[in-house]
Order: sequence, then structure tokens, then C-alpha cells
Amino acid sequence: MPRTLIRKNPSNFKTLPLFVEATPEGLTYQSVGMPLNFAQTLQRRKPVSVADAERFSLELANLGVSVRVTLHWQNRDYWVLVRQRRQDRGDVVLKLISGYVPAHELNIPLHTAIQEIAEECLLETPEGWLGGRFNDTWLPAPYSSALHYREALPFRLTPLSGSARPVRCANLQLLERPRAYVHLPTASLQLIYDLRLDVPKEAKSLSLFHVDERLEGDQLVARLDRKRPDLYLMPLQDGQPLPELYTLKKDQLYPASTRGLYLAESFARQEGWLVRDERIRWKDWLRQQGLTPPEKATGLARLRGKARQLLKKIVPRKAI
Repeated sequence: MPRTLIRKNPSNFKTLPLFVEATPEGLTYQSVGMPLNFAQTLQRRKPVSVADAERFSLELANLGVSVRVTLHWQNRDYWVLVRQRRQDRGDVVLKLISGYVPAHELNIPLHTAIQEIAEECLLETPEGWLGGRFNDTWLPAPYSSALHYREALPFRLTPLSGSARPVRCANLQLLERPRAYVHLPTASLQLIYDLRLDVPKEAKSLSLFHVDERLEGDQLVARLDRKRPDLYLMPLQDGQPLPELYTLKKDQLYPASTRGLYLAESFARQEGWLVRDERIRWKDWLRQQGLTPPEKATGLARLRGKARQLLKKIVPRKAI
């Protein structure tokens, strides 16, 4: 059975609406209005439109943050994706680790991003769960009351190269240069940080799990379900993704089905500062990236191959 790790009161979460100004040279956001709770924020996340994808001024519902984590494990690199049932949009997607930025962290969204990794990406070994460090700062251990965290062998987060176009909160330019886009269907500004996660070589028999908070009645509840790890690895080759997905359990990679799979809007095509889609089909994203999924030999294909081999044996070659 899924194990309940923590319960929260969603009314304790507050964020702020934003006013965004975008030009081809950069994007600036600042808070406007009064703090909003989670329910009030969801009410504001309704479609908006702009005429010019590179230059506009717009009021938005909230700031969201995502992390494209490149996990380095056993001398290979993988992107980390998590499965989420999005209650506000009524769909299921694979997405980057992400969350809402609270009001008191609007000017330091990187801090929110690091906390989201600690909350959503859990690394287990037989001796306990791994803690983490970002440079010289320890990540929080959000489920320490329910899980045993190892004091030694932390995983390490380091920043990767950021976006070419700067993003500012008022007059403050954001460090690590996150990629930014305005998501028109939800009237939100989204920031994506690129971080590398190094698993210590001494961490043996590693398993990965995703934990996400869900609104149940008047509480946000986080549960761990070992039967549904919900954390997926997409291998990289020379920094480019391969059209494959795996789960990791006790140092073993298990192929994951991509049938009927959708990816969140951060994988959809971006036009200027805008993303217009709610989601993108896995097959469409592969086509967009110029990737071809590995072919699976069907029963009919195998029969055709055997038939060709028999014909080569029976029908003599024409004399040249």
C-alpha cells in the first residue's frame, strides 16, 4: 500500500500574481496585488493571449519553476522525468520536476527549484535514503519524520549552462540564467533551470521514486508508492536524448512503455517567449527532435523476414 509521508494545509501556501514585460532582449517580472492561496491561484490560471511573441506586457496568475535534472549514474547521463496526474487540467503527463513558487521566494526561484528536487526525487539505497547538496548547501530532508536519511554519501547538484536571454525579477537578474516562457493556457510564467545530479559511486543498489503532493479534501498529501515509482530516466548520448524511458530499481534499468504517452508543455514548441500547447504527444516530440524510437519486431515482420530468407534459398539468382 502507498505510504503517507506528510500532510499539509494548502491554505498555508501563498503566491503572488505577476506583471511581465518581454522584449527580444530579455524578460522582466514583478509581483502585483495581494498574496493568493492555492485555490485563488488556480482560479486565475485561465487562457490569455498576446499578439507578439517577442514583445508584450501582461499580468499573469503565478510563477512556476521546473528543473531539467541531468542525473549522472554509472558513467551515463539521464534526464529525470516524473509522472503527474494534473488535477487542475484533468490529464496525466510526464514532466520535469516542478512546482509553484511561493510569494517569499519570487526573487530567488532557484531556491524553490532545489526544494522541489528534495521533495519529488527520492533516491533509496539499502542503508537509507540519500540526502543532497547544492554546492555547499544541504538540501532539506522533507520526509525525515517518515524516512531514514543517510548522513553520509549525499548526491550533489551543480548548475549547468543557462539560457542566452536574461530573466529579471524587477531589477535583479536571476542567477544560473533559467529558460523562461509564458504558458498562455494557464496564464503563468515558467522558469526552467538546468542542474546536474551526481550520484555517489559508493551508493549501491539504487532505486528511484517520485513523490508528489495531491489535494485530498482540505489537505495536501504526499505518498510513496513502491509499486508505481513514477520516476523515469531518459538516457543521453553526447548530450542529446535517446527515444527511450526506464525506471531504476536496485541498480537495474527496466524499460517503460511509451504507448499513449504525453509530455508536459515544457517539451512543446516555444515561439519567442510563448508556449501555446497544454501538452505534446511522445511521438510528436520525438518527430520534433528528429528522433526515431527503437523498432520492435512484430510477429508479422518476423514472418516476412523468414519468408525472404526462404525465397533466397529457393529462387536462384539471375545470371549477370
